[in-house]
Amino acid sequence: MCGFCGFTGQTQNNQQVISDMMQKIIHRGPDSEGIHSDEYVTLGFRRLSLIDLESGSQPMYNEDKSVVIVFNGEIYNYVELHDKLVKKGHTFKTQSDTETLVHAYEQYGPDMFKHLRGMFAFVIYDYNKNRIFGARDFFGIKPFYYSVINNNLLFGSEIKSFLAYPEFKKELNETALENYLTFQYSVLQETFFKGVYKLSPGHYFTFQNGKIDIKKYWSPYFSYDNQSETNYIDEINDIIKNSIRIHQISDVEIGSFLSSGVDSSFITACYGGEKTFTVGFDYDKYNEIDYAKRLSEELGKTNIDKLITTDEYWQIIPKIQYHMDEPLADPSAVALYFVSNLASKYVKACLSGEGADEFFGGYNIYMEPMDLYITKFIPRFIRKFMAWLVKKIPFSFKGKNFIIRASQTIEERFIGNAKIFSKEEREKILKNPTGNYPPRSITSKYYSDALAYDDITKMQYLDINLWLVGDILLKADKMSMANSLEIRVPYLDKKVFEIASSLPTTYRVKKIATKYAFRKAAQLHLPSRVSNKKKLGFPIPIRIWLRDEKYYSIIKNAFESEVAQKYFNVDEIIKLLDEHKNNLKCDNSRKIWTVYTFIVWYNQFFNTREENVYDYTNQK
Repeated sequence: MCGFCGFTGQTQNNQQVISDMMQKIIHRGPDSEGIHSDEYVTLGFRRLSLIDLESGSQPMYNEDKSVVIVFNGEIYNYVELHDKLVKKGHTFKTQSDTETLVHAYEQYGPDMFKHLRGMFAFVIYDYNKNRIFGARDFFGIKPFYYSVINNNLLFGSEIKSFLAYPEFKKELNETALENYLTFQYSVLQETFFKGVYKLSPGHYFTFQNGKIDIKKYWSPYFSYDNQSETNYIDEINDIIKNSIRIHQISDVEIGSFLSSGVDSSFITACYGGEKTFTVGFDYDKYNEIDYAKRLSEELGKTNIDKLITTDEYWQIIPKIQYHMDEPLADPSAVALYFVSNLASKYVKACLSGEGADEFFGGYNIYMEPMDLYITKFIPRFIRKFMAWLVKKIPFSFKGKNFIIRASQTIEERFIGNAKIFSKEEREKILKNPTGNYPPRSITSKYYSDALAYDDITKMQYLDINLWLVGDILLKADKMSMANSLEIRVPYLDKKVFEIASSLPTTYRVKKIATKYAFRKAAQLHLPSRVSNKKKLGFPIPIRIWLRDEKYYSIIKNAFESEVAQKYFNVDEIIKLLDEHKNNLKCDNSRKIWTVYTFIVWYNQFFNTREENVYDYTNQK
């Protein structure tokens, strides 16, 4: 929908500072802008108009202007909530969901979140209480960053807006780098910029007298019902159709992303729009366009597609990392950028399938506890001894990894959908490892919260709290908003989660299929070839590209750069690259990509020299 930024206190020229901050995020809202500035708070807003096109501009106020808000997101039950608030005596000047938040805050205070259904990040200044009140939505769909500088609060939808604030000092957080090398995304609360933090999903804060107070208002919780398979399927079908319907509330046309997978296909089958958008790569194995075209025709939709060339992919990487704010080594982010760019030429918003895998048990890795189940009958000390023995063997062989994993608890072996470098591996490649935050120190909090769950549910719970927020939703928001497009995610709805979290594990993951009950519900609308299709993700041919001399040279140039020499043991990362290129049985592609992505990102924000990462994408 938009982007916002702001700060408390005074600068030499608040109006100029907020204008400069807003300019940094103009891509989030090219339609209009708004500023509120007084002696206590300055708020800036960039608008992408989707609802109440005529009168929905921000910042927005209550009747007597004692409350002012900037808000990014959509409240899908705002019409119902509007009517309730009118009955309680509130007066509305607009038909926007933004004003609904203003009056919900007045009526309910921190209890307002019980009444909201949607995605949101917002900041409210309450003149009567002389305080800032802000929040982020239940699952972290919309971003929120903040920093406290000299007893003033700096905040916004993107970190890059902070760069225009005079008191902000840009400094790399090397501890974030260390953990990024393991998780492939920024996993700590403190970002790659020292002193800049992410507000966690399901949290709100108050800021008063120079101090910030953060509290949790919601967290995901699994509690199983005991119903028949038919009842579960019917409930899933009904609530997903309902969520898709309300996610189409808009005064402009809505499109739908479509891959070959069941998640986007289910949405496309149920959504009332006409246009679907698909991208693929110029490798047959990595091209889903034919699947999407066929299904679109069967559903009576129009598919609009783009074939991404390899050169296009590599050339856009610096821009991707700039818009990401923090390095993200998920190669599919580039594909998401291109499909968002394609869609933005036709519509202002698109439905997308994020969240179904985490909620309904869709990742193939969730089958692992079933694969390892038989080993539980072997005493653990024997499994540990066997793992110790096979680790001594210097070469890989079939079954080696299975034996090692069988010796570990779920807490020991699973940190999320991505595990790139182990603690030992990252210490080997880093020039100055801090030794802080081993992976389990980050995941242990969530595993403690999930003690009562079985292993599969523990994996889902961890992914909902870490992977979904740090990788999946980060790239969805940043890549879509880089193209002034809003992504709406019908599966990431609290009513959908209520159903998903009530499913017994056997209706989520079976040996025959992931997302079992979800696929059964999807089959009510889709041919079985689609509803039963194995999870594929956004396939990117990185492994193949890195063996090509042209792209090998791009990476090698980056690995020999001053940035690489500053943070990495260059001999070690070059070794990873050469092993991958020269040994077809070796796949270091994800490790290589994780290091390379950081270097690219660093050049966008910290390298002030003219020779930046763009030079690496030009063949010399």
